[in-house]
Amino acid sequence: MAPAARKFAEFALGLRYEDIPEDVRQAAKLHLLDTLGCGIAAVAVGVAGEGKAVMLELGGEGPSTVIGHDAGMSAANAAFANAMTCHGLDFDDTHSDSISHVSTVVCPASIAVAEAVGASGTELLTAIVVGNEVVTRVGMAAPSQFHARGFHPTAICGIFGAVAACARLQGLDAETTTRALGIAGSFASGIFAYLAEGTRRSRCTRPGRHGAVLATRLAAHGAVGPGSVLEGKFGLYHAFVGAEPGSIDIAAQCDDLGSRWETPRIAYKPYPACHYMHGALGAAREAVAGRTFSADEIDEILVTVHPAGVPLVLEPEEAKKTPRSEYEGKFSLQYSAASLLVRGHVGVVDYLEDAIGEQRVLDVAQKVRYEAKDYETYPQAFPGGARITLADGTVLEADLAYQKGGPENPLTADEVKAKYRGNALLGLAAADADAIEQACMAIESVTDVTAAFAPLANATAREHVAA
Repeated sequence: MAPAARKFAEFALGLRYEDIPEDVRQAAKLHLLDTLGCGIAAVAVGVAGEGKAVMLELGGEGPSTVIGHDAGMSAANAAFANAMTCHGLDFDDTHSDSISHVSTVVCPASIAVAEAVGASGTELLTAIVVGNEVVTRVGMAAPSQFHARGFHPTAICGIFGAVAACARLQGLDAETTTRALGIAGSFASGIFAYLAEGTRRSRCTRPGRHGAVLATRLAAHGAVGPGSVLEGKFGLYHAFVGAEPGSIDIAAQCDDLGSRWETPRIAYKPYPACHYMHGALGAAREAVAGRTFSADEIDEILVTVHPAGVPLVLEPEEAKKTPRSEYEGKFSLQYSAASLLVRGHVGVVDYLEDAIGEQRVLDVAQKVRYEAKDYETYPQAFPGGARITLADGTVLEADLAYQKGGPENPLTADEVKAKYRGNALLGLAAADADAIEQACMAIESVTDVTAAFAPLANATAREHVAA
């Protein structure tokens, strides 16, 4: 039986654009658009620019576009810089079943390599679909098991999808691609230690590592990686989740490649915060139906999440009620729920330095308590509930088994585009934002990827961005 890496390689190289269903194509386009919007907004508010700064220090120009920089970089350096930027706001998509951020890994690497090799828009879109399908399946073979041991699935699983996409764009053969996937196993890493100290920037580096481009180029030059990198003794699942060889059914994730599609199941984020709180935030929004409140009008707020989310977004309780940074705010359900109830929104500007210290919001955050609830829809979704008891005794409550933005409770295409525009217009002129949207949504007709995405270089920090 062929190892999983070989099956992924054959799928990556053999998939034809014509074989991709229309709904999968449309989902891939919208996720590409969403990812780029997140990167533009990050540049606008000055978040996660360290990757670009380091790549500039390393020097050298190249053919690949960098968001917010007027000169190109090598494909590897551009992929790193852009992926870190696109992940910087924690506003990028997540695949619930694998608990992986997908597009922020796959799209920047694919664009960078597509520009470097002169690929068409059709080839770029096909490569993105390939990458999406591989990332999600590597994670789905061991659902929640990476998280349980303190590893970040985005970093562990993502590189394999990015390698598959890059290999296709570079025209590698199946043997070379299999070797590249084997090499990628040595680059797969990422732990959750940053959660204890709020050092979120270390998390942002994970989608942006050079690994995918380096692995494919190393393989192209003859370097060898193990074909059993995933399921073999000392392979990915043995090393990261302690699985004995044969106990993880990765074959089941490979056997229906090209007939079952995970790309449409990647969930968008309506809020630029940890996905574990999205069910509760959506429930609160539904419960209050547009109303806003002062602290005096609220007696108590009860939020519920799955137990897996409690240590991420609700504990330690006192610290979560008074976040000290943009990062801590994005992982505080107490603060985020308070922002929704007081301001009527939870957006990019609500996590900026001035916003997280706003006393009227912090006063409401003190009134948030929580309960863990075993939702049957987890980990397929990020469910949650909210019950707001007002000072006059009125109770407003709702519960969402599926968070808004997931496949069971989807955003419409127009809602995804509206999110993109809200992000893009923070850092781009309207004409440039329009051009990027048009390029993404008509990517099959793009013959010059570099020209199509050139407006990304115009993204700038905006002094007027404020809560």
